[in-house]
Formats: sequence, C-alpha cells, structure tokens
Amino acid sequence: MFQIFSKKKFLADYLSGFIDIHNHILPGIDDGAKTVEDSIQLIQGFSDIGVNSFVATPHIMNNYYPNTRETITESLHQLTNELLAKNLTDVSIEAAAEHMIDDGFEDLLTDKGVMPLRKDHLLVEMSYLQPAIHFEECIESVMKNGYFPILAHPERYGYWHSDFRKYAYYKEKGVLFQLNFLSLSNYYGPEVKKAAYNLIDKGHIDFVASDVHRIDQLDYLKEVKISTSLIKKVLPLIHNTIETFY
Repeated sequence: MFQIFSKKKFLADYLSGFIDIHNHILPGIDDGAKTVEDSIQLIQGFSDIGVNSFVATPHIMNNYYPNTRETITESLHQLTNELLAKNLTDVSIEAAAEHMIDDGFEDLLTDKGVMPLRKDHLLVEMSYLQPAIHFEECIESVMKNGYFPILAHPERYGYWHSDFRKYAYYKEKGVLFQLNFLSLSNYYGPEVKKAAYNLIDKGHIDFVASDVHRIDQLDYLKEVKISTSLIKKVLPLIHNTIETFY
C-alpha cells in the first residue's frame, strides 16, 4: 500500500498540449540554441512529449546579450523559415524576451523596447549573485506601463532562501512567479529544489516553463520523476499556464 501512494511518475507524461512560455530555442542570439539545427533538434525533442507550442524568450541583458526587437524577430524568421522548409507545420512559435533587471532595463521599458508575452505579461529576471537594488522600483514601472510582471525562476535566487517572507511580499505587490520544471529535480541543486517545493506548497507559483537552453537539459527533463502528491499540485500550474497563454 505504501509503495502505491509513494510511486513517482514522469513529469513529461503530463505535458502533452503544454505551451512553453520560457525557453531559449531561438538560434544564435543568447546562451541557448547556437544554430537553426540546434533549434530544430530542441523543437523535435519537445514534440516527442507532446509540446508543440512555444513563446521563445531570449535574453535581453545589457552588455551580455543586447538583443532588440529586430535581432529577436530576425532569429524567429530564420527558425520559422526552416520549420516550413522541413514541413514541420504543427509547431506554433512566437517571440518575447526574458528581460534582465539591470542598468538598461528602465530605459528599455521607457522606449517601448520590451517584448512581452501575449501583449501584457513581461518576463523579467535578476542576477543569481545578488538582488537588483532597484527591483521594486522596476516592478512598479512595469505595472505602470500596463504589464503584468512575471519573475522567472524565483526558486533559483539563493539570497531569498534565508528570508522566505520576500516571496510573499512581492506576491502581494502583484509580481507573478514562473517556476522552472527542472527545479522539481536536483538539476540546480537541493536548495533550489527545496525552495521550489516550498513555493508550490505556499501557493506562490503562477506559471511553469522549461527554461531549456540545450538538448541535454531537455533530455534531463524527460527523465524527471515526481511524486503523485506533487503532480496534483503542479497540474493546476500547467493548466493555468495553458489557459493564460494559449
């Protein structure tokens, strides 16, 4: 009886029909896919688990990945043309961005250079080394400009793990949280996994996504197993992501 209730299941078995709203599958513009061939390999790998819809979110990061609407759109065109050439017509892909809150972010926001998901959700991130000094001000600016801020992978910011009240504080401020599927495993380490489970238990997570950069990460995701009790908590997050962004 104990074995029945403790049995783990493959997370990938529950992703058919999912729309992946955070990934790095566009070729040649950040630390994700390097070539169109890499992108196609990732898309076909996702197709194996029933995921054919994507909002690609390359980094916009001052001094590292200074992407613009033009560079991202051009990369998307390269990929969609190759998909058509290969007759991969069941794939739906559009482009947004993952915006680093850095010293160029507010200017980008003011100049309407941001690339939101589905027009009104803006995916943002911070450095893993230290929190953005002006994070709260930037979030307020995002909302004043008519966007819903989504903080990418909040479970990965180790400097918040020692003060979990920050998560509740920013949720109350209107920040939405997107969790990485790989954080449900030990891929990023046990502390990130612990934080991910805690955030889910507290009801702080709104959306889920892959944040896949490379084929080895996708292969790892396909092998992730989680308990049936956790599946019941993750399924509503999967459904909410689908319902919000399809």
